[in-house]
Amino acid sequence: MKTALRGLGWALLALVALFALYQLWIFTLVLWWSQFNPSSTSFMQLRLDELQQKRPDVALRHEWVPYERISIHLKRAVITAEDDTFIDHDGFDWEGIQRALEKNQRKGRAVAGGSTISQQLAKNLFLSPSRSYFRKAQEAVITVMIEAVWSKRRILEVYLNVVEWGNGIFGCEAAARRYFRAPASRLGPAEAARLAVMLPNPRRYEKQFGPRLAAHAQRIRSRMGYATVP
Repeated sequence: MKTALRGLGWALLALVALFALYQLWIFTLVLWWSQFNPSSTSFMQLRLDELQQKRPDVALRHEWVPYERISIHLKRAVITAEDDTFIDHDGFDWEGIQRALEKNQRKGRAVAGGSTISQQLAKNLFLSPSRSYFRKAQEAVITVMIEAVWSKRRILEVYLNVVEWGNGIFGCEAAARRYFRAPASRLGPAEAARLAVMLPNPRRYEKQFGPRLAAHAQRIRSRMGYATVP
């Protein structure tokens, strides 16, 4: 019995050590990406693997652009649509989370998440779209790391450059050229609002951008002037 308990203890200790090493690896990448741009993300690799199952030679559309070459209208639109308290929070919008929980309770299913731009970025960089308590906890840990090391400007810059905007389309430059045949620097308010409202489900809205979504884009456009941009 003692031998078995000792073995169990060593196994648990090994698991704790592996978990700690995994967190250290993530934090090392967070530190590195505070100064250097990520060339790929977990979401990009997952999507590329899916696409290559059908077409082995397929490639993602992605081109990094610096913060200064991203339209101010797109920055305002995304903050307005995705996280209007972005500048003020520490990575978590607690009021938004509470509203999402109440909405989910009313609907009887998960229809709202309350995730901030920082949380979405953490998920995109390191995790997967799957839903589980462990994944959500890991997302929270990474969000704390990002908020502790990066400025809000850096968070928004990386987010706009890596977020998915359609089937195999990642980042604002690829999205701007795909939908408007223009660079991200030249997006106007209408184009920016349209891109912003696609973010919750970009592959679906790439094909189905109906009157309801267009009306939502118009509402976002009307509020963009109030957004605080880092």
